[in-house]
Amino acid sequence: MGKEMDTSTETRKQRFMPLSLREPWQINILLLALAFAWIIVSFVFISNEMYRWSSLTVAICLAGAAFVLYARQYPFASFRKYHSAIVNTLMQSEAVPLAVLDGNGILLEMNEACSRMLGYQRDNLLGSPIMQLIDPASRHLLDEAIEQSRNGDTMQSNITIAHRSGFPLELQIVCAPMSQDDEVIGTLLICHDLSDRKRNVERIRYMAYYDDMTGLPNRTLFQMKLTESLSRAKEDEELIGICYLDLDRFKLVNASFGREFGDMLLMQVAERLNRGLAEQDYVARMEGDEFALLLNSIETQEDLLDKSKQILKSIEEPYELKGFPLHITASIGLVTNMNIQDDGYTLFKKADMALVKAKESGKNDCLLYDDSWSNSSFERLKLQHEMYRAIQRSEFVLHYQPQYDLVNGSMVGVEALVRWMHPVRGLLTPGDFIPLAEESGMIVQIGDWVLLEACRQNKEWQDAGFKPMPVSVNLSIRQFLQHDLASRVSEVLELTGLEPQYLDLEITESMTIDVGHISRCLLSITDLGVGISVDDFGTGYSSFHYLKNFPIDRLKIDRSFVRDIQQDPNDAEIVAAIIAMAHNLNIQVIAEGVENEEQMNFLRRHHCDEMQGFFWSPPVPSDSIEQILKAG
Repeated sequence: MGKEMDTSTETRKQRFMPLSLREPWQINILLLALAFAWIIVSFVFISNEMYRWSSLTVAICLAGAAFVLYARQYPFASFRKYHSAIVNTLMQSEAVPLAVLDGNGILLEMNEACSRMLGYQRDNLLGSPIMQLIDPASRHLLDEAIEQSRNGDTMQSNITIAHRSGFPLELQIVCAPMSQDDEVIGTLLICHDLSDRKRNVERIRYMAYYDDMTGLPNRTLFQMKLTESLSRAKEDEELIGICYLDLDRFKLVNASFGREFGDMLLMQVAERLNRGLAEQDYVARMEGDEFALLLNSIETQEDLLDKSKQILKSIEEPYELKGFPLHITASIGLVTNMNIQDDGYTLFKKADMALVKAKESGKNDCLLYDDSWSNSSFERLKLQHEMYRAIQRSEFVLHYQPQYDLVNGSMVGVEALVRWMHPVRGLLTPGDFIPLAEESGMIVQIGDWVLLEACRQNKEWQDAGFKPMPVSVNLSIRQFLQHDLASRVSEVLELTGLEPQYLDLEITESMTIDVGHISRCLLSITDLGVGISVDDFGTGYSSFHYLKNFPIDRLKIDRSFVRDIQQDPNDAEIVAAIIAMAHNLNIQVIAEGVENEEQMNFLRRHHCDEMQGFFWSPPVPSDSIEQILKAG
């Protein structure tokens, strides 16, 4: 009863409270009214001039107070008109998930972003307790945050909440108190989905460690797994193997079908490699068409070889691209951890070296690393650098092997043979550096120098009064691939002053890569008056192809036939047949590698035109050729 009386008394007080005390604008009106009344009183009722001005001062102060109060209230009043628009924008926003809870954790309101994040329609959740969505393990965290907001504090926490489809969402929430008239009336829940960030982190991790096209681990992850396996194998004294695989002639697939179908082929290869692996084994795509396998289930090196051959067989099974049946092969380099000092980097380097050897040996094979190769790659790289320096420092020299007429024994020409005067290793023969020069492309620079120097030296001999004779120069396939070879030959002849008939260019079977281009090039050279010889004739399957398609002046019988004409009747018959055939085609014949009198006599009996070999003279420096010419 007493409480009701207190309530009615309070109501009466509010009812009779002057309106001017309720709102700021009403106080402004009251102050202005008082100021106006005071001014009237000052002029009507006060006659003393001093009191009148004092009264006016009071009126001015009241008016000033009204103005100051109005000025302070106006900005807030002006800003209030945006409140509704701000609230509506936040509730419709899809940028930040927001929810409004009452003091008991009941959902009063939520915006579009929040309903979309949870997968529910807004109307299905309003009026429901928020706790029914929270994972049981996270409910105490939300309880604590809501309790803090009831006390007027803001709290941040990470909780797990269930999406409508059932999968959990990890959220970072901020519970902030909502106050009115200094009283907390609810909680504003601001959410941030950590699952998106985790998915992005996982995607970045995937891109860092996996190949996006095949789904296989990449080089980085393979090296990590290799390091782990090596550490475990060392402790358990187990044997592991590495297979470094490269598809043979894969560039031909890309050139024929396009990169899109090349990628499809790589995905099929990746699937086959994965298919045959044991549970503890591992396969990765390294780059391009290269794959690596880590085999933890091997007992011996022979076991590794057997498994590698099975891998090759699985790859050889036919594929189909654009309806076209395709067969491909692969080469594999193998290595094991037999040397416990080897780390992952060293083992992979050895596997790479074994792969290179397998490629050089004819492809479509697997080859186990041999310790004797340990420094071969480094030595090749070192030699390549030294060769580049040798070109700059003019360390190459020419030796000349005389060529003799088999009828009268006179010297009728010389073959220019390059040597490398190495500053440390001494004089190197072509077999020590020409293969690497071919591979690296430096053979073009070396070949250009040989052509120029041979022509210059021959012209010098002629100017010294010696009998004119042709000089033979070997050409590389890389020189033929240059479209201006005839122009280069013409330029050298003009520069040295040597007449074309005193230059003879030797070609080999490998020149038939592009018959049309080679034929046009040789015709351009013969138009200059330069002779063309076929070196090592008889050793290739397309030797007779030369005689049919190219303008050939001379055949040089390979030394392998000449060497065995005394012991092998078949070789003797081949040499005799080559000589007879060439003469029927009006082509001269020269035999190389003649090392004894019996060989020379055999060639004379079968009317071979010329010979060269150690029997009469090995390759010698230019001044020795001068001595031979002087001797007649």
